[in-house]
Amino acid sequence: MLLSASIQAQDTLSTRKNGPRRQLGEATRQVYDTTKKVVRGFDRLDENYIEPQHYDWTVMGQITHTYDVYMLRSSGDDNQSVTFAPDVRMKVGPFVGWRWFFLGYTFELRSVATSALKREIDLSVYSSQVGVDLFWRYSGDNFKIRKISLGKNIDASSLEGMSYDGVNSGIVGVQAYYIFNHGKFSYPAAFSQSTIQKLSCGSWMAGAGYTHNTLSIDIDKLQALADRHLRQEVKLDTGMRVNEIVYHDVSLSVGYGYNWVPKRHWLVAGSLALAVAYKASRGSSTPREETFLGTGFEYGNVNLDGVGRIGVVYNNMRWYAGLSIIAHTNNYRKERFSALNVFGSVNLYAGINFGLKKRYKKEGDPKFVF
Repeated sequence: MLLSASIQAQDTLSTRKNGPRRQLGEATRQVYDTTKKVVRGFDRLDENYIEPQHYDWTVMGQITHTYDVYMLRSSGDDNQSVTFAPDVRMKVGPFVGWRWFFLGYTFELRSVATSALKREIDLSVYSSQVGVDLFWRYSGDNFKIRKISLGKNIDASSLEGMSYDGVNSGIVGVQAYYIFNHGKFSYPAAFSQSTIQKLSCGSWMAGAGYTHNTLSIDIDKLQALADRHLRQEVKLDTGMRVNEIVYHDVSLSVGYGYNWVPKRHWLVAGSLALAVAYKASRGSSTPREETFLGTGFEYGNVNLDGVGRIGVVYNNMRWYAGLSIIAHTNNYRKERFSALNVFGSVNLYAGINFGLKKRYKKEGDPKFVF
């Protein structure tokens, strides 16, 4: 009996000691299982409409043409305006993807040895339900004057096409979106090639984003060009005398996308989203002259922006290739000053998927019969 009582006492003591550990372990497992269920829920889809990705990894090569257009306008007596844009040049770069994550770097071949080098880094995280895009772009200083108007009776056309190194721009930001009809409509099928749309379908989308833009304009260089090349004496309107602007942009967007499947493995996609954006901006005017903005300005404003996407894709699950066009617009308005920024890219790409997922290893490499 003494031995039995001793064993019982030890079991009781062991239970008391291990009870909290066991409870902690069970709680940890519950949190893990719940998290796993939630994460898997982001990729839940209707396989009658969408073929899920069969591979874990992808590598891709891409040729990109980017464009940045800045249109500045004053609403003074002369209603002056100027449009700056760099030459459209080819950029190339490799991209690597793992499941939801997609990372790439592109560089401009013609400017590798110059200070006007354009650089871009993009990181995208896609699932059937949500997506996140992070981006960083530096546009260099190789802008040209594309269009300029300095007054009703002033011919400034001789300035158009001239190189203008007084502009530098950069942008960093993040955008997230939610796909409402994510079970049947695949946004990644069109713009990240991670699934295949089998039947035509559309969906409403909603999103939110933040961007930080910088635009530096040496307006004195523009005045010097006008003084040197125009026959008439011209003075830039006070509304144009802003040397630097920094944009902090917070936006909420809603849009619609549609995936059209004309035949097996082919997809034609398009989407348009309009965003209500609150822009907190600041800038500095030229030090020589105080403008209607003062020696510096701060303002918050609400504007309507837009994002449009078009994609054409061939994807048989192992190999894929396609073309995508992306366009963003940002509007900035003040009583006597406004700026419109249009930027985006045209991308031509081709890639291969590899690293078959466990789910499909028993079946072997897919024969693409869907």
